[in-house]
Amino acid sequence: MNKRVLAFDVYGTLIDTHGVIAELGMALGEQAGAFSQRWRDKQLEYSFRRGLMGAYAPFSACTREALEFTDRALGTDLSEAQKDRLMATYAKLPAFPEVAEALTRFSSAGVTCVAFSNGTREAVEGLMVQAGLLDHFDDIISVDEVKRFKPDPAVYAHLRERTESEAQDTWLISSNPFDVIGARHAGLHAAWVRRSAETPFDAWGGEPDMTVTDLLALSERLG
Repeated sequence: MNKRVLAFDVYGTLIDTHGVIAELGMALGEQAGAFSQRWRDKQLEYSFRRGLMGAYAPFSACTREALEFTDRALGTDLSEAQKDRLMATYAKLPAFPEVAEALTRFSSAGVTCVAFSNGTREAVEGLMVQAGLLDHFDDIISVDEVKRFKPDPAVYAHLRERTESEAQDTWLISSNPFDVIGARHAGLHAAWVRRSAETPFDAWGGEPDMTVTDLLALSERLG
């Protein structure tokens, strides 16, 4: 029988990228939320631009460059020490509260689960260890292995190669619409984790195979 593989995006899906707001709050006060969102948006933009240029650099480099840009754009004048602390915080962001229970359900059901990320294996493994999630995964698959970024089709092909799975048996689980669209374009199934009711899906004419509010809701449908 063909095996079903669930490939979980990490940043924004398993791990709360806005968990850095507490550290930002100590430096920026009420500007912390706006800074965090701008930083995240620019981080993704830089990965897209590097992908198009063929100028790959690890995701951590995109993150640091986006931090520098956001500091300049918002005029927050962070010190180098503050920037270093923020980068260190980014390496130990918290998991969303329901993630561990949901992954336990999938593991109990015998589903193959992999962490599938723009981050390097080292960075993702560090996040999974500190969040207590590592044992729930059969493997960690990083785009760093092919020096491309999501949503490049080569990344999803690499996922299938590493998991030895057929497209129809492979699910991408992500809170990022661009990732869902990329996976669907590559012939995979995809579930969108819509963590905010205010977040719209991109108007590309295609839709995810399913939309859920969190991973517990996903486990009820795919577990």
